[in-house]
Amino acid sequence: MGKRRRVAGRRKNRPAVLGGMIALVVGGAGFGVYALYDGGAAADERSAAASGHKTVRTGPLTATEVRTASTRFLTSWQHGKATEAAAATDDPAAAGKLLAGYAKDAHLKDVTLTPGAAKGAEVPFTVKATVAYQGLSKPLTYGSSFTVVRRASDGRPLVDWHAAVLHPDLKDGDRLVTGESGTPPVKALDRDGGEVTAATYPSLGTVLDGLREKYGKTAGGKAGVELRVVRGKAAKAAKLSDKTLVELSKGTPGTVKTTLSPSLQAAAEQQVSKRARASVVVLRPSTGEILAVANSGHGFNTAFQGSLAPGSTMKVITSSLLIDKGLASADKSHPCPKTVTYGGWKFHNDDDFEIKGGTFKASFARSCNTAFISQAKKLKNDDLTKQAQQVFGLSMNNWAIGVPSFDGSVPVQSAAQMAASLIGQGAVRMNPLNMASVAATVRSGSFHQPYLVSPSVDHRKLATASRTMSGKTLSQLRELMRYTAAYGTAAEAMSGLGPDYGAKTGSAEVDGQKKPNGWFTAYRGDLAAAGVVQAGGHGGDTAGPIVAKLLKLGS
Repeated sequence: MGKRRRVAGRRKNRPAVLGGMIALVVGGAGFGVYALYDGGAAADERSAAASGHKTVRTGPLTATEVRTASTRFLTSWQHGKATEAAAATDDPAAAGKLLAGYAKDAHLKDVTLTPGAAKGAEVPFTVKATVAYQGLSKPLTYGSSFTVVRRASDGRPLVDWHAAVLHPDLKDGDRLVTGESGTPPVKALDRDGGEVTAATYPSLGTVLDGLREKYGKTAGGKAGVELRVVRGKAAKAAKLSDKTLVELSKGTPGTVKTTLSPSLQAAAEQQVSKRARASVVVLRPSTGEILAVANSGHGFNTAFQGSLAPGSTMKVITSSLLIDKGLASADKSHPCPKTVTYGGWKFHNDDDFEIKGGTFKASFARSCNTAFISQAKKLKNDDLTKQAQQVFGLSMNNWAIGVPSFDGSVPVQSAAQMAASLIGQGAVRMNPLNMASVAATVRSGSFHQPYLVSPSVDHRKLATASRTMSGKTLSQLRELMRYTAAYGTAAEAMSGLGPDYGAKTGSAEVDGQKKPNGWFTAYRGDLAAAGVVQAGGHGGDTAGPIVAKLLKLGS
């Protein structure tokens, strides 16, 4: 410890010394504010200033530096000093704008910030405040966190600023606003006329936000007053809807009827809750009606808006292409070697298995990668893209299901990337909605765009596919999926659900994940479903039981 500075006029009642630091409790602050009087970073900065040399601190942050930076930020924010709080971050311009709007736009007052125990450089904290607007008020409590980082130019510890620091539901570019919502609330109904709420179906929070954004102004309701997240350009580009955080006065809701089945929705919620990061969608193939959608994580609707490599479930589309072009036939022999090299990449099967003298049906059922990669040299770069668009209605960004959704992406690729796309890797991206639609197209024989709200409600035009599979291709594709459900990688999950059924499993490798994403898509009768369990492992063991259970319950 260095020498302590004397402070003129110090009171006789001295504050307690905690671990070499003096803890000063700021009146009304609600937590201890720590001021460094000697030692650590402060001593180094004074020493550097005295010598006239600029010292750039490097290396991991100390607990003292984290505590000092976080205290400076939280204290300034709590006392409404937006400029000072912003200066304690690594992005003062962005932070200052949002922090100033906390009182001005969001109308939040009586703010109390209580930090929790830091975990390294990450500092959790709790916010308690009051939302007050034109004589109306309600309490607001939530938790958030931030990370302290070292500024590259001088090593100073600062809060790593993102909008989520202010509130965890904010994305960069979003704002908090209190006032008349502008968009009246909606009362969503299931297909039987029962009310659909996030309290009953936790997965549907983002869906209800989307319904309100799409139909609030036309469903006959009246706006209320609320604190809400207003999305910025980036969030809107990602198709995220505005989100209500606190309702100060209720508006009068309009009514929107959905296609959801209450029994299947309840079952879907229950099934995904058994797995971390699981998502599932159930459709009616003959119409495209969405009967259920559920995610075990409720902050983002992966089932509708996810963008993930679909792995071997993509082989349903690829198989239709190969059969169309005469490059494969269900019962004809087809190569399935241990490895195949194309475009400079060496492609493997799971555990480097091979099927000697086997049929294409056997390769599909066991999910042989090389059976598909071996045909890449006979395909044009855009063949798979055209098949996905023209037959399965995917990758054209024109679905209008009633809420925001991602319609899948099958970009034109070349060389090794094109080959990887054939097995659902490379740049191909899908979600359970897309893959449930693929199974539904095989079951019905033609593409019916999925929808959550009937197009008759707002006279919107549904997407269409420009052509259908030939009868020969369709019958073989159904045979491939039926055989897989009975004897292949999907057999365990689909046991007892035949004979009017079909399925395909998938496992998609993801950089940085120890386990692949497990996929499963299937149909039974007039139901089709698809699910994914991220970082779960093989699809037959993870997503398979979820999908199969819903197909059984919906029969």
